[in-house]
Amino acid sequence: MSAHSETKQLPYSAQQMYDLVADVARYPEFLPWTTAARIRSHDDKGDHQVMVADLMIAFKVFREKFGSKVTLWPEKMQIDTVNIDGPFQFLESKWVFRETETGCDVSFSIDFTFKNKILQGAAGLFFHEAMTRVVTSFEARAKALYG
Repeated sequence: MSAHSETKQLPYSAQQMYDLVADVARYPEFLPWTTAARIRSHDDKGDHQVMVADLMIAFKVFREKFGSKVTLWPEKMQIDTVNIDGPFQFLESKWVFRETETGCDVSFSIDFTFKNKILQGAAGLFFHEAMTRVVTSFEARAKALYG
């Protein structure tokens, strides 16, 4: 299993960062290796929303589509994701956004395992760098949107 977590302090509001991460349909515009996104469904459950989304990921010779269930918790300022199909045996991620005096703290954690042992081995070679680049891409997107 591959795991990564980090917290960054950013000069944007927790609401701005929550909205940016919740906008899964726009990921191909700024997220590395994400070539397409499709929202299958979006259901309001009262205190939370559940979105089922497909992302197309391309990296060198690998091209994979995977589906995930994204649970949006607006009151808790938290976004949880689990895989439902695709190349992952297991995938779970969590974003948490907390207001601070100068902006917000953004915490991101992810654990995953590929079904394919070759993909899992390849992921281990560049995993930390890739996850850092993903978080940095969200930070750059926030700067572009909220300046």
